[in-house]
Amino acid sequence: MKLLFASRNRDKIKEVEHILAGVKIITPQDLGDSAEVEETGATLAENAFIKADYYYKRHGVAVFADDTGLVVPALNGDPGVRSARFAGEEASYADNNRLLLSLLAGKDDEERTAYFQTVICFIDEAGHEHYFTGRLEGVIIRAPRGERGFGYDPIFFVPDAGKTLAEMAAAEKNLISHRRRALNNFRNFLEKGMTLDGCQRNRR
Repeated sequence: MKLLFASRNRDKIKEVEHILAGVKIITPQDLGDSAEVEETGATLAENAFIKADYYYKRHGVAVFADDTGLVVPALNGDPGVRSARFAGEEASYADNNRLLLSLLAGKDDEERTAYFQTVICFIDEAGHEHYFTGRLEGVIIRAPRGERGFGYDPIFFVPDAGKTLAEMAAAEKNLISHRRRALNNFRNFLEKGMTLDGCQRNRR
């Protein structure tokens, strides 16, 4: 099986290739497509759809895209859909982490709870939309820990594991991550021959 993954993020592509082992993942770059897609959606599902729909219309093949956000209830759900650009359009991972930690300065542990949410939009060859989600609960710690991973991984502590995502080896993280859970639902759907079991259609 070969699927187009609508992403230019090399870190994310590596994770998806590992989790969907056995599925041939191609990217827009593999098709000679270097276009940038502006993520203007108000929700993760809308952004995932925008990316998948853009490449489906350009190439006419089955394509999936995901969008992930870190949700901190004490910050009214921020960074949420703006997670990648929380500290600005050109922000680095470290910039985003510093801003989030500054906003949570002085907050107690109960106010530092957070979760990662991933939403996948898959557009099949007939143009039908299907959505899959995954969620991982955690706590935002007070200083970065760990050298692995990317994004908010150094400050996202997983209580059940007793470590941050950045302290986990890739294989360990990929067993429990929000993206893994969403991709598991996606894989189950594909293995059932793309029936509608376990998915939601046309939800934007």
